Amino acid sequence: MYTYEELKHFVDHCRRCPLAATRHRAVMGRGNLQAPILFIAEGPGRNEDRDGIPFTGQSGQVFDRLLSGIGLSREDIYITNIIKCHPPGNRDPRPEEQEACMPYLKYETWLLKPKIIVCLGRVAAQRIIRPDFRITREHGNFLLRKGVWLTAVYHPSAILRDEAKLPETEADFRTICDKLSEL
Repeated sequence: MYTYEELKHFVDHCRRCPLAATRHRAVMGRGNLQAPILFIAEGPGRNEDRDGIPFTGQSGQVFDRLLSGIGLSREDIYITNIIKCHPPGNRDPRPEEQEACMPYLKYETWLLKPKIIVCLGRVAAQRIIRPDFRITREHGNFLLRKGVWLTAVYHPSAILRDEAKLPETEADFRTICDKLSEL
């Protein structure tokens, strides 16, 4: 068994896929290690690659506002990505890149033992919930798997591209807060 610090060391020095050659920094998750809610996105963006911290750019600002809207902050949650290195051109992570990082995400999840996992966006939902998950139709719905509640919401970057998604996402965040209150 490894500690969180040992897992971070493995992630920081990972060479399991070609993304290691193009990254500036690997991006381990961050937040409250006892958090009941784990947020998972697909991968770090350009700002995160530079900073080594998840969600530091404009998407991070949207994410922080969504959290604030339900009375939470980053100190109350834990946020991570499926892959730990920024894909060139901000493209979706390839299946083999996701596969290379899955042991890290699984161990991260095992260490945290969340009650709720929230997938941020289509890519995370299709990897974590189900390969044919349709974010436009299924966002905000909950599924219980192995004692953990799973749901997905629009990725904050999708809201930046289409602000019409904001009210739906705010409602999804309220549902997440309600689910947490039930547990």
